[in-house]
Amino acid sequence: MIEQIYVGIDQDKNEGLTHLGRIVRDAWVFGILPESETCTGWSGAQMQSLYEKVYAAWEPYAHLPSRLPDELRERHAQLYAQAIASAKEKGWDTELDEDD
Repeated sequence: MIEQIYVGIDQDKNEGLTHLGRIVRDAWVFGILPESETCTGWSGAQMQSLYEKVYAAWEPYAHLPSRLPDELRERHAQLYAQAIASAKEKGWDTELDEDD
């Protein structure tokens, strides 16, 4: 069995607007990782550990950006707005298809 290695948020499809990319981006929001950390080459175990830390950071806010304190909510909005704008510029289609 071949171990899955994460390509890194900067190489992930749709500007990292994927499940793993959102984990990395949320880790940036909460200060778990510096924004310079893209997680390139991280193993599944490393990504799982990061997921658990991000999940725990979200728990006090019921996993809802609207419940974040102002500073974190603004940081979340900024990071995601940048990613969405960049993905759209590169042709990302936000419409769901039958596989979504």
